[in-house]
Amino acid sequence: MARRVVVTGLGLVTPLGVGVNTVWKNLLQGQCGIISLAQNEAYNNVPVRIAAMVPRGEEPGQFNPADWLDRGDERTMATFTQYALAAARQAIQDAQWLPTSDHEKERTGVCIGSGMGSFDDIVSASLAFHQGGARKVSPMFVPRILANMAAGHVTIKYGFQGPNHAVSTACTTGAHAIGDAMRFIQYGDADVMVAGGTEASVHPLAISGFARAKSLAAGYEDRPSEASRPFDKDRNGFVMGEGAGVVVLEEYEHAKRRGATIYAELKGYGLSGDANHMTAPPASGQGAIHSMRRALHHANLDPSDIDYVNAHATSTPVGDAAENQAIKTVFAGNTNTLAVSSTKGATGHLLGAAGAVEAIFTILAVNKDTLPPTLNLNEPTDPEQFNLNYVPSKPQYNRPVRAALTNSFGFGGTNATLCFTKTAE
Repeated sequence: MARRVVVTGLGLVTPLGVGVNTVWKNLLQGQCGIISLAQNEAYNNVPVRIAAMVPRGEEPGQFNPADWLDRGDERTMATFTQYALAAARQAIQDAQWLPTSDHEKERTGVCIGSGMGSFDDIVSASLAFHQGGARKVSPMFVPRILANMAAGHVTIKYGFQGPNHAVSTACTTGAHAIGDAMRFIQYGDADVMVAGGTEASVHPLAISGFARAKSLAAGYEDRPSEASRPFDKDRNGFVMGEGAGVVVLEEYEHAKRRGATIYAELKGYGLSGDANHMTAPPASGQGAIHSMRRALHHANLDPSDIDYVNAHATSTPVGDAAENQAIKTVFAGNTNTLAVSSTKGATGHLLGAAGAVEAIFTILAVNKDTLPPTLNLNEPTDPEQFNLNYVPSKPQYNRPVRAALTNSFGFGGTNATLCFTKTAE
């Protein structure tokens, strides 16, 4: 029998703020972290000038590097690594897991990924090299841009000597990282894993690239909080965002022995490939269907056992429709009791961090029997096809959530689904 895996720690750095309690409160209150970039001169010639940005400052709930980093870390760590360190520190402190023995450190691993790494460092170093040659390139350039450095720095800071792993699968990164970490525990490679995703790639060049691919929501500079509209008839693209989400996963008996607080159990993990197109899913949502069904199979659950799906739904016309069709296919005959929401209306799309941040929202939905809302869903595209409970605009409280799925899909046709449940003795 596979070893059981539970969640004992949570950490968040998001456009809704820093800290799990702050972010969850703001999410339920209907706040939105998307802002206009029109006043930033760097974006003067960029076709889309909105993004979901982590609030910075010294006030509670804002990101201040000094609160999370040691002196000198900002020079060696790119922003995506800084976000990961902050989220990991929260999760580790929440789990109260600060091992001191060699054995405990050897049985603790890290699996944190990033979809794009340090985009800003790549651009600035390229410009510096073009203008002044190799002598203008920082010796920290390569260590700052590597996608695995977030995981590496967490292991160095805490002395964790178990699996040191990083995933980079576009917008599925965070979910894959948590799912892979689950398997490390199930297969006995570790007893505790610090896992998640991080991203800090909002940049004029990155936004220009996504805009040229017609992926981004456009025309919302004067009302940025309305730009991300999952499942809504007026949706026209996603909003690029940044942040990090990190969880502490733990073998169930290990967590029980030390009296850890358990938020939920991670029961299932499903993966698939669309084998269809670089960026677009098939209209049938077949890849998403495979991913969800494999997660259910791994969890040994039926569709009727699931009360909530945290959808990937990024607010693109094609993607939301395909996922909606996939959910209706998987849950055919059980949709009357199913709730579905996309929290990207509030956070934008955090790319490689999205799956981890949304996994935490799903864990909290299970733990607190509360469904987070889909913001800006005023009218579905087609009432005959979009006829589920999408938790529009406002959260739904006191909704028992026995088990929930969270979906993540990425460019290249890569898909992942995680299944969280309440923890049975």
